[in-house]
Amino acid sequence: MGKTKNRWLIAASAVGIHLSIGSVYAWSVFTKPLQGEFGWDLTDISLTFSIAILFLGLSAAFLGHFVEKYGPRKAGILAAIFFGVGITGSGLAITLESLPLLYLFYGVLGGIGLGVGYITPVSTLVKWFPDRRGLATGLAIMGFGFAALISSPIMQALIENVGLANTFYILGISYFIIMIASSLYLEPPQEGWMPAGFKEKVSNGTKKIAQDLSQLTANEAVKTRRFYYLWIMLFINVTCGIAIISAASPLAQESVGLTPVAAAALVGVLGAFNGLGRIGWASVSDFIGRPNTYTVFFAVQLIAFPLLPFVSDPLLFQILLAVIYTCYGGGFAAIPAFIGDMFGTKQLGAIHGYILTAWAAAGLAGPLFASWIRETTGSYSQSLTVFTLLFAVAFAVSLLIRSDIKRLRNKQNQAGVDLAS
Repeated sequence: MGKTKNRWLIAASAVGIHLSIGSVYAWSVFTKPLQGEFGWDLTDISLTFSIAILFLGLSAAFLGHFVEKYGPRKAGILAAIFFGVGITGSGLAITLESLPLLYLFYGVLGGIGLGVGYITPVSTLVKWFPDRRGLATGLAIMGFGFAALISSPIMQALIENVGLANTFYILGISYFIIMIASSLYLEPPQEGWMPAGFKEKVSNGTKKIAQDLSQLTANEAVKTRRFYYLWIMLFINVTCGIAIISAASPLAQESVGLTPVAAAALVGVLGAFNGLGRIGWASVSDFIGRPNTYTVFFAVQLIAFPLLPFVSDPLLFQILLAVIYTCYGGGFAAIPAFIGDMFGTKQLGAIHGYILTAWAAAGLAGPLFASWIRETTGSYSQSLTVFTLLFAVAFAVSLLIRSDIKRLRNKQNQAGVDLAS
């Protein structure tokens, strides 16, 4: 019997990985320097980020089984290799002035590291926190949300002092070291492990272990209706949220007349709400339940989105955007715990990977749709109307999934009665 690891250090290791890979959200820091140095088109430079998000979703889906088979330590090391090589190799692409190489290193290899690194610590954390699943996953995914706030000024300072290529070299090596160190501490708990205080409360009957609705493999999970309910809810939440994120600055300037400088500052502040929403909503979900949390997400946004075009007061407009950002971040943080509730922890990482294909699809659909509506109609208000309709669908789905939950609970209770008799 080896010594049991500290679950809070496991959580810190998860945050270390997510802070590293979450730096992808600071990609825009490189946009102007790349334009200035090479004269590349803005669309071509932005495609690098889109490729990375696409491969995040694809690798999370295809390599989820690798995470379950080989464990979080080996999966974390694999993520560190791909992400480290991807970012460091981007420096080589800059040195050779090659946009296709940048796509390959940052987009494809970095994107694969993103996907594996994203799901690796989350499935492990859920097992270490049977008493607070939402809090555990919120902690890790909060790191991903806050990463841009931390890495953006560092990137900017490095670009100004050592140049673009050297910035990528330094970042790539640094991320590799942080991710390797974090991965080496990751380890799932022993079967049936519970934290000491929680175990005592379960023993004396003051606490009950929340029973998962099922224990399914990933291939079994994708054959259920509730898998697609979760997929649709995440897809709609991310599609609408990421569209607002991609258009927040021009939307604020057009709707309430903020100056470009004020709008840029607003975007930075809203990034904090994205991160806070991840830990906040995920923690709340431990108390009100994951189904209620998602229903609240969609009810709130059903009100907030159609109001945006009609709000003229800058403060109220910014409050609405802040609320939307918390729901966007909270959707990511609550989904792993929701998956655990629905399908158990047997292959949570692999199922999470499959669900994250919704992120890959939404990452392409949301910004493209919002931009197309803006160019076609001259305003974002039409896209906000469509997003409101999508939230109505998501709200309905959040109610529909309860019928599956009720049916499975009844089945569990009946099985318990049969065993007792």
